[in-house]
This record gives sequence, structure tokens and C-alpha cells, in this order.
Amino acid sequence: MEGGSRLEMENKDVRRKDQKLGSVLEPKIDPFVPKTGYDPKELRSWAKRTGFVSTFSGETERSVSGRRDLNLNERQNNNGNRFDLEKGIPERNESISPKIEIDPILGRTRKREAEIEPAWGRSGNGRDTNGVLRFRDGDVRGERNGAAEGILGNTNVARAEGHNGNGNGNGNGDGYGNGQGRGPNMPGMEQKTGDGDLGRGVGGNVYPDGEDSGDGGWRSSPKMICGLKDNPGYVPIIFYGLQHYLSLAGSLIFIPLIIIPAMGGTDKDTATVISTMLLLSGITTILHTYFGTRLPLVQGSSFVYLAPALAIMNSREFRNLTEHRFRYIMRELQGAIIVGSIFQCILGFSGFMSLFLRFINPVVVAPTVAAVGLAFFSYGFPQAGACVEISLPQILLVLIFTLYLRGISVFGHRVFRIYAVPLSVVIIWAYALFLTAGGAYDYKGCSSEVPSSNILIDSCRKHAYTMKHCRTDVSNAMRTAAWVRIPYPLQWGTPIFRLRTSIIMIFVSLVASIDSVGTYHTASIRINAKAPTPGIVSRGIGLEGFCSVLAGLWGTGSGSTTLTENVHTIDITKVASRKVVEIGAVFLIVFSFIGKVGAILASIPQALAAAVLCFMWGLVVALGLSALQYTQTASFRNITIVGISLFLGLSIPAYIQQYLPESSLILPSYLIPYSAASDGPVHTGSKELDFAINALLSLNMVVTLLIAFILDNTAPGSRQERGVYIWSNAEDISSDPSSLSDYDLPRKVSRCFRWAKCLGVR
Repeated sequence: MEGGSRLEMENKDVRRKDQKLGSVLEPKIDPFVPKTGYDPKELRSWAKRTGFVSTFSGETERSVSGRRDLNLNERQNNNGNRFDLEKGIPERNESISPKIEIDPILGRTRKREAEIEPAWGRSGNGRDTNGVLRFRDGDVRGERNGAAEGILGNTNVARAEGHNGNGNGNGNGDGYGNGQGRGPNMPGMEQKTGDGDLGRGVGGNVYPDGEDSGDGGWRSSPKMICGLKDNPGYVPIIFYGLQHYLSLAGSLIFIPLIIIPAMGGTDKDTATVISTMLLLSGITTILHTYFGTRLPLVQGSSFVYLAPALAIMNSREFRNLTEHRFRYIMRELQGAIIVGSIFQCILGFSGFMSLFLRFINPVVVAPTVAAVGLAFFSYGFPQAGACVEISLPQILLVLIFTLYLRGISVFGHRVFRIYAVPLSVVIIWAYALFLTAGGAYDYKGCSSEVPSSNILIDSCRKHAYTMKHCRTDVSNAMRTAAWVRIPYPLQWGTPIFRLRTSIIMIFVSLVASIDSVGTYHTASIRINAKAPTPGIVSRGIGLEGFCSVLAGLWGTGSGSTTLTENVHTIDITKVASRKVVEIGAVFLIVFSFIGKVGAILASIPQALAAAVLCFMWGLVVALGLSALQYTQTASFRNITIVGISLFLGLSIPAYIQQYLPESSLILPSYLIPYSAASDGPVHTGSKELDFAINALLSLNMVVTLLIAFILDNTAPGSRQERGVYIWSNAEDISSDPSSLSDYDLPRKVSRCFRWAKCLGVR
């Protein structure tokens, strides 16, 4: 009797409110799909195309039994949702089933528990003193709160405002349309509603084609000129392919210009190594697009391998070596790279990388990648400063192109953004040519063709360094290089395998793998694809290890890995087609057979190359730190971990480099930080082990990785705070098997490797 009377009272209250809330309960919102039916794939493509992110998936199912039919039934949705509109809460004995929502950071679905629960006069985070819907603490998304109240009330604005990134959301509303949602500080998540535009009002902002949001947030590119599987035609695909690799010219060709002269190699050796790098980059890129992650990522010589190569070549036993010094160092680098790459193959193809990914988060990736670029701060401008009249204009010009002229469009293409590096290099190279021809570097009685070791006149010795770094005619590669030459394996001789260098490269391959993990994830967001599963990541890392083995056999002086700068290239060109990357790789292979191409590139003045690398290394630092956008950047925990790991990653190697009494008298100042392996403070009784430990402690990226890895995996923190990479769930794949079709191997290959489920093969 009591229950029946209570229901009657509730029924009267609802009828009384019905007239007041009639206009609120039935908002007229045009559907974003045809009423006649829809295809789930069309919904997915619509969401990708518009940037829509669901912020309120209130399609929760509620089964209600033992209740009378109220007049409210006609306003219930198809799943049977029923709310007490006066109190703004669901009835107590309702059973709320889990729901599927779209993660606002990574843009994909995940299974979550119901976030709407009764609030009986509670207060605090998500409190509701007026009896409206209360949201769960911690995992709440403030924009959902605003969207929910927008449904219950006739609100026109739902804005997500950050509050210190602490993961707590505060929702205030009176249940009559004056809802206001506030949530954690999610980068780039400011949302504005427009009349009749549900996609914008609830999901997110949609920007014009080719325009940047300007917020630097997580949002993926609004529209790609060429999607992952698009084939634009013969002429566009050739143009886009050349464009893609020209924009990466700084990363592809400038490493040999630094390491080969430091190894004692000639100009002809530099041209040969450049041609070999072009060949290996083309081959490994094609392998990765077919058998790796299948993302449009260029493989090449990474800056990750540059610092350890400098540490090995500046060891004590190589300092006084004069005859065949280049070939001996190259063979030792080959052996170390092959051993480290085999370890990377095992890490990937065994599936162990899938387990290791649980401990790799943006808080670890960001400082590690940033340390790769910061490691060369003592090398960059000291080398470029040898010829400031060339290096300074080069740095200023590339900055002007990328920052101030980036919005200028020529024939529909933003030339200055896409070709900032090659265009500035050509201009300054021509300027340096005029300086050389005009006699700016001519000194009485001095000749640039005489090696510095053979110069006897004291006045000429002072200018030998300037002539070597500034003149454009000191290279004899054009005269000595053959027109046609095919790089071949073991062209420098049989690799030398030593324990000390192998240990160093094993750790370096681990750093390269972590760098690639962050690149895979960021690239998938840029091209509007689903994030790769741990199995797909393992497959990509294993193939990168195999490609580095090839690089070691051919003798490029560094391993092969995914270029971090490739993400920036995809973002500015809006081209993410596999065909484009593959066609560009074919051109690299063809150019590698023309010896004069490598010779032309080898004749770039060293000061000009160092100036370009100052920009490239800075870009690597920025791209590394950009991974923090997937975390709560205002979190004191994250700030502490990133700051401490970066500071100690620079300070500890500086301490190791103090023990260099002999090196400071022999080596140039910019190479002293890379000679700590032989003179470091660690003494265990084993020379091989001492060399390896001192070398590793002198590498900024290794020290930063170890500190960030330990702190992030031991310090308490929520998954949202840490920015854990939430890879694809099994529920997502079972509900939409085609969601990972972008990563599927070719049919014939997948049939042979169906047993390798740990590698994401279906």
C-alpha cells in the first residue's frame, strides 16, 4: 500500500512537471544519419571525417520491473532509459549495464562502467546538492556532464574548461537547462555548440581543410589529401613522393656529413656512405609498409645511433690510428649494430615487446626522445660557429620559413612549410658558393687542397679549419665518385664483433624501440587510424631490427629506424598514402645507384650541415616533448618525473665527462663529451665492461630513459594522469573486426603467418 501510494504521488508530480518541461524534453535535433538506416562503417568514417568525439554515450540500458507505466514512458528512448525528472536521478532499483564510449584522448571506443549513479544529497567532486545527475569521481569527463545536462535542459553552450589537470570534474546545473560542464584539462578539447549541429556541439571542433587548429592538442588532422590506402594517380603520386622525401632531407643525408669526417674518411667515402644510406632507406621503407606496421613511415638512419657512434669512434685506441682508421671504425660499428639489431628482432618477433609496452607511457617517451636531440647541444653550434656567415643565415632562414612564412601558399601548396629545409639549404649553399668564388676564404700562400696535417706554414694552419668548413670547393667527391655504383653488403670489410660495443648498441636499440613506439602512436592519430595493438607494434619493432641488421651489413654507420620527423612531415603535407611513400622509396633506390648524387650531397660545407642539424635536433626535442599532450601536463607527478629525468640525463653524463685529462689535449672541444668511454670513473676490473658502462653513462638518452622508466613505473599515479597508451581492446576488435584493417598484412603473407597471433596477424 505504501509503495502504491508513493507511486501515485510520483505520478502526480511528474504530470505537474510535464507541462513545464514539455519544451525541454523534446528538443528538435536533426539526425546526422539517414532515418532509413545506416551502416556502422559509414558512422565510423563520418566520425573520422568530422573529428567527432562522443562525450555522452547515454545509450545505457536499464531494465525496470515491478513498476507502473507512467506517462513518462512515451519519452523514454529505445533502450528503456527512465529518469526521475524532478529529482534528476534514475530510480534506485534500476540495474545499469556497462556502456561503450569513445575515449576523448585517443579517439577510440572502450568499455566503461556506467558513470551516472544516484546522488543522495552528496557533495564534493561531482556533487549535486540540487538532486541532478551525479557523475563518478576520477574518471569523469566534464564535457559529458555538460552534454548530459544539455539533454535534460535546453542548453546552447557546453564548454569543457580545464582545472589543473587533476582528473576531477565538477558539474553544476539546476536541471532546467542551465547546465555547465567542467572537466580535466584535456589538450585541445574546447567545445562549442552550434544550432542544430550535434557533431560540433558534443563532439569537437571541425576546422577547414588544411588549416591547423592552433591549439596544439591531441586532435588528428581534419582532412588528408591522400589517405592511407589512396592512390591519387601517376603524376600526383610521383610529386607527393618526391615532396615527402625532400621534406625529410635533413634527416636522411646529414648524418654522414658529421660522422664520416670524424672517422677519418675521405670525401669519396662520404659520398659512398650517403648513397648507401639512400639505398637502405628505400629498401627498409618498402619492407616496413608491406610487412611492418604498414603505416606511411620512412625508415632511415636515426639520430639515436649518432651519439653512441661518436662515443665508439673517439675511444682511446682509435685516437692515434692513422692508416685505414675509417674502415676499422666502420667495421666495429657494423658488428655492434648487427648485435644490437638482433636483440631488437628478438624483442619484437618474440612478442616480448607486447609485455614491455605496459611500462612505456608518454611520461617515459617524452623525455627520452627529447634527450636524443639535447645530446648534441655541445656539438651543434660549435661546429656551425666555424663559419658564422653561413650558419647564422641558414638557421635564421629555416626559422623564417617554418614560423613566419608557413601560411603562404604557392599554387595551393605551402611551399615554405613543406620544403623549409631543402629550400633554405639551396639558397645558403648558393650564397656560400658566391663567397668562395669571390675570394672570401682565400688566404695568401694557403691552399684548401692541402690536408691540414701537411700544412707547414703557421699562418695557414690558423685558416685550415675555416677553409675546410666554409669553402664549397674543398670536396673532391665530384671528381673521384663514379657515375654508376651499386652499394653492396660488406663493402668495408668483415664486421668486428666486440662485447663492449655490443652492450652499448643493445641499450641504444632499446631507446630506438621506445622512440618508434611514440612515433607509431602519434602517426596513427595524424592519419585518423585506430591505434596499433601491442601485437602490431611488436611486429613493427621486430622488422625495424631486421632492417638495422641490413644497415649493419651494408655499412651505413648507424642503424635503421623510424624517423621521428616523419610525423611532422605527414602533418604539414596532409599526405599519408602508402603508395606515395613507396614510390618515393623507389626514387631513393634509383638515386643511390648514381654515384654523382651522393658526391653532390657530400660537397655541402660542414658548417652548413651543422646549422641544419641545429634545427633538426631542436625539432626532435619538440616532437619528443609533444608526447606529454596525452598526459595531464599540470600534474606535479609528471612535471617532477620529466624535469628530474631530463636534468639528470644531462648532468650525470657531464660528471662522467670530467675524467678526460688526455682527451682534452688531443680531441677538438666538440668531441670531448663523446670520449668518456675510455677515461670514465667506473673501474670494475674488466676493461670491456668499464668501457661499456662509462659509455652508457655518458649518453644522455640512456640515462634519461632509465630514470624516467623507474620513476614512472614506481610512483603512484592514475592511468589518465600517466597518459597510459590504451591500445585496442578485444571488445573493440570483436565488435568491429574491420577497425584494424589498415594494419593487415598482404593476404599471401598473412596466410603463412596466421600462427603468429602475438604479432597482430589475423
